[in-house]
Amino acid sequence: MKAKGTVFKYGDNVDTDVIIPARYLNVSEPSELASHCMEDIDTEFVKKVKKGDIIIADKNFGCGSSREHAPIAIKASGVSCVIAETFARIFYRNAINIGLPIIECPEASAGIGAGDEVEVDFDSGMIYNRTRGTQFKGQAFPEFMQKIITAGGLINYINSQN
Repeated sequence: MKAKGTVFKYGDNVDTDVIIPARYLNVSEPSELASHCMEDIDTEFVKKVKKGDIIIADKNFGCGSSREHAPIAIKASGVSCVIAETFARIFYRNAINIGLPIIECPEASAGIGAGDEVEVDFDSGMIYNRTRGTQFKGQAFPEFMQKIITAGGLINYINSQN
């Protein structure tokens, strides 16, 4: 499983309120959530994001409330992966549950900039910065997590097992 795209870069403590502002929490349609993704931190995000692009952040990405709306909005916007130095634990689990690949890798967070072209190999955990010619070793996804992500989330995975 791989991802490849252009990087959108953010700092520390990107909370769920800026990923998808609370004023849109009455929306449940993923495409509608995507149309407001990151708008309180990056007004250009929804205009510029393309299918496959990658978000990279520093510490504590996804902190704040436990809403699943945040990873749903990111995934529905076309983002193929989020890489951060660290994730808020509940965001981490919500992302896996809805099938959004995420990787913790402090070195990649520090060594990759906005606009860089990045490729991620989820089987090995390798992150390649094609713009700068560098690479970083993130943690490979365990097989069960890859199955959940490939299925499009935990519910789809469970339903496919019956």
